[in-house]
Amino acid sequence: QVQLAESGGGLVQPGGSLRLSCAASGIRFSIAVMGWYRQAPGKKRELVASILGGGFTNYADSVKGRFTISKDNAKNTLYLQMNSLNPEDTAVYYCNAVPDRGTWGQGTQVTVSS
Repeated sequence: QVQLAESGGGLVQPGGSLRLSCAASGIRFSIAVMGWYRQAPGKKRELVASILGGGFTNYADSVKGRFTISKDNAKNTLYLQMNSLNPEDTAVYYCNAVPDRGTWGQGTQVTVSS
C-alpha cells in the first residue's frame, strides 16, 4: 500500500528558498522513478522534477536551474530544494512515482508572495 507524506512548505518571499520532504512507503526507491508534482489554483497537476533509481534527474523548463531533486533510498525519503522562488511557483506540491501510483498524499502548500 502506497503512502506519501509531504512536508516543508510555507510562505516565502520572492527570491527565497524552501526544502520539501516526502516520506514514502510502498514504493521501492532504489528502482522507482520518483517525482515532485505541483498543482496551482485552476491548473492541472504537473510534474516538475523527477529522479531515476540510479539518480539521474530531469526538470521542467520552468524550474530548471532553480530546483534540485534528491532522495535517500535508505530512508525512502524524497527531497526538493527550491531556490530563487517566484510567485509562479505558488502551488500545492506532491510527491509520487512517475507515472503516479494513483494514491496521493495531502501535499504541502508553497506560497511565494511579498
